[in-house]
Amino acid sequence: MPPNTNLSTKLDRYHARIKGNRWLRYFTVFNRVALAAGFLPSGFVKIAGERFTSLSNNHPMGHYLEALFHTGYYYTFIGVAQMTAAILLLIPRTATLGALLYFPIILNIFILTYSVRFDGSMLTSPLMVLANLYLLAWDYDKLKFILPFYKPAVPATIVPPKVRSNKFPFRFFAGVAATVFTVAVIIFNLYNIKPRNTLAECRTQCRDSNNSQACFEFCDCIHENGQSLDQCLETYRAAGEDRPPNQ
Repeated sequence: MPPNTNLSTKLDRYHARIKGNRWLRYFTVFNRVALAAGFLPSGFVKIAGERFTSLSNNHPMGHYLEALFHTGYYYTFIGVAQMTAAILLLIPRTATLGALLYFPIILNIFILTYSVRFDGSMLTSPLMVLANLYLLAWDYDKLKFILPFYKPAVPATIVPPKVRSNKFPFRFFAGVAATVFTVAVIIFNLYNIKPRNTLAECRTQCRDSNNSQACFEFCDCIHENGQSLDQCLETYRAAGEDRPPNQ
């Protein structure tokens, strides 16, 4: 490669090699189908005007979903947006548009999940964000024109239109597996206490807690008293060491 080749040209050549790999094309199709499968049911539920989960209204996520359910056509609009993104992903000619529409929706779900420590999507939402980012990178050749560093390649450096390879990308898929494992490890060790989905599930984490009494009080604060997550966490952190149940 010539020493004066700009970044855009290097990315064009690298992307052409990646997009020409048969196994990565299969992986791309898998990601599109998996992401579509994640939005089609949830989008349909919203369009049908049904509640999305059976979480108690006292649960932090339950608070949010109950309020969202009562927003009228905004609730329906979210469902339409989810189903539209999913369907666009499944159609090859519109898959890029689907990935673009999908990204802000799943990013919002990801941030919401961690803001309320919701178990239901704590693992899936970051993986879906990463899968969506992969699809956007896959369509770099269609999106590069809006990037600030993009410079059109001069004719002598234009990448050949087709690069085909059947070589299995072991390092890539090893990286995918390592990423999934790392995300899972980080998530399962990110918080020392979570609301969980029910009072009984919340209390199970108190058995091995160094602050078991405060943990039980945290669970009651969420599921029995319906206090906000921040309020219950503040009380939990202020409780200090274990106290006997009758004190």
